[in-house]
Amino acid sequence: MPTPAEGWTFLTNHSHVLVCLLRDPALTMREVAQMVGITERATQRIVAELQAAGVISVAKDGRRNRYTVNLETQLRHPLENSHTLGDLMSWLVSGNSGTS
Repeated sequence: MPTPAEGWTFLTNHSHVLVCLLRDPALTMREVAQMVGITERATQRIVAELQAAGVISVAKDGRRNRYTVNLETQLRHPLENSHTLGDLMSWLVSGNSGTS
């Protein structure tokens, strides 16, 4: 997590939430919020936006929710819209540093 002096990261909170849900689809909003470093309310807003956009789906699993990320979603910005969310997330979630 960045220190206050750094103030920004290369990825958005939306991306951070997606990474968390891909790593563990059964996380609670509180757990995701703690991992990302944002409020639970902000996490709920991000999840609602991602769900409304068709990026994630939510299914009840007992008393908890289970999240599924649609990895076929095209990235939205014109600079990267030739790639899918799966292209980006496979690299981020795998932990591959890209170095030899």
